[in-house]
Amino acid sequence: MPFLRKFNTEPLPIAMCGVRMGERALQIGVDDPSLLGGLAVKVGLSGHAAVAVADDPAAAKASAAAAQSGALVDVHVTALHALPFPAESFDAVVLHAATAALPPLEGDDGRAMLREAHRVLRPGGRLVILEKGQNQRTWFRSRAPLPPSDATATVLGTVGFRAARPLADREGYCFTEGLK
Repeated sequence: MPFLRKFNTEPLPIAMCGVRMGERALQIGVDDPSLLGGLAVKVGLSGHAAVAVADDPAAAKASAAAAQSGALVDVHVTALHALPFPAESFDAVVLHAATAALPPLEGDDGRAMLREAHRVLRPGGRLVILEKGQNQRTWFRSRAPLPPSDATATVLGTVGFRAARPLADREGYCFTEGLK
């Protein structure tokens, strides 16, 4: 019965990040290891995947996720406000901010981290922030603005992103994007 085909759809957080084959992608922080591996697989062998984490336990978590997914990922333990990459070296940056592993984006450390993300993005590059969402399922959704994402979009504007907007609040994540 051909109409009963199963579809292999990727998880929403991976689809929302918009990372494509052949791109150079940097992930900052590790909230969900499966997302790290999934995003690294998306860039494929023709791209480059890197992750920057603040400590050795997070690096071990990132390395294990990469190994489990079969992806090649460069894992860097570094200060997140001083990334060890040249300017304009990535097409996409994904910031995993759903847990308290990263500094608050509204604080000085968070702004410094966002400035570094801006520095390593190429012109026209895209930053996607995954924050903890409301995790509610309703049939009818209001068009009310998403409070955490609106605040995040405002912070992105202050650190140099020319366009920043909330994208969605789905499946426990609040997605915000900024363009360089």
